[in-house]
Amino acid sequence: MTFNFDQTPPRKDTYSFKWQKYKGKDIVPAWVADTEFRCAQPILDAISAQVEHGNLGYVLPGQHQGAISAIQRWLKQKHDWDVKSEWIVWTPGVVPAFNVACKAYCEPGDKVLIQTPNYPPLLAAPKLNELERIDIGTVIDPVSEGKRYTLDFEALEANAADPKCKLFILCNPMNPVGSVLTKAELDRVADICNANDVRLCSDEIHCDLILEPGVKHIPAGREANLADNSVTLMAASKTFNVAGLGTSFAIIPDPKLRQQFTSAAAGIMPWVTVLGLAATEAAFTLCDDWHSAQIDYLRANRDAVYETINGIDGLSMLKPDATFLAWVDASGLGVENVQTWAEEKGVGPSPGADFHKADHFRINFGCSQSMLNDVLQRLAK
Repeated sequence: MTFNFDQTPPRKDTYSFKWQKYKGKDIVPAWVADTEFRCAQPILDAISAQVEHGNLGYVLPGQHQGAISAIQRWLKQKHDWDVKSEWIVWTPGVVPAFNVACKAYCEPGDKVLIQTPNYPPLLAAPKLNELERIDIGTVIDPVSEGKRYTLDFEALEANAADPKCKLFILCNPMNPVGSVLTKAELDRVADICNANDVRLCSDEIHCDLILEPGVKHIPAGREANLADNSVTLMAASKTFNVAGLGTSFAIIPDPKLRQQFTSAAAGIMPWVTVLGLAATEAAFTLCDDWHSAQIDYLRANRDAVYETINGIDGLSMLKPDATFLAWVDASGLGVENVQTWAEEKGVGPSPGADFHKADHFRINFGCSQSMLNDVLQRLAK
């Protein structure tokens, strides 16, 4: 079966978050982490069938066996993880989920370790919950000969030792830098967290977008040394472009951690939507071929971005293992505002300042090759 990722639905007049920002301007939006692709047909069919049924009333997510079985099937096949149904806690997005984790495992005044750079809602979570954020920087992995980013483990170890630190929120694969933690790296995270009684909340929403051959994603909760001390956040949303349906899930094997999480969410977090459940079930059972084809398409896009960016004076990037996002170092431009520089070229990336790295920007390459070529040509002119 063939899939046409070159033909994407027009979004200019659809109130799209991505497209509204530059409405009326000759600036191509290359920000926000959703793709331009049309959803896989089985997902659209599942949503249509639910609409055709005619009733969109309340559906209890914990009893939606179709979606639950779909998650179990997907995680077993793609990540070799046997997940029990009671471990799954439905959430209306990973952003509310890691905010709930802040409430569940911390008291006001506690400290939360955050891997940085990171996307803005994650950076904002500690302050929203009356907690102190401690940034754990990202460094270039010396073992990779300058080819990938990794965590600053020395900073993680030093800060985790503070008794006020109760939670570490990690993005894996990392957004925006695109690295996937190795087994050795994840084991080191586990050792540090376990030794210091720090809970791990692992945002793994990009885990099914691994582009580099040979790289494998390791879910935090699958590992024996983290199963009792972690919350793993996942969704079909980024992989299958259904983020607007507000449906994700946390996997929490430990009963006590799960109860703390659900108690913190009570009365605040709404149920996921019936259409989101239908989409999740279809995505994780009927769209393997579409998923594989999209990975091939995104890999070609990533390689095009990598070659072009590294050929532009003042710009550079490392090749991401995963995601549809490119983290561009623009410090070599020597300009006061790299975001303004890009926008004056006619491209609207995610501002690096929002990730606490003002001399960088993030480009979303989850789009048609023609749209991507337009973005790259504008930056190169």
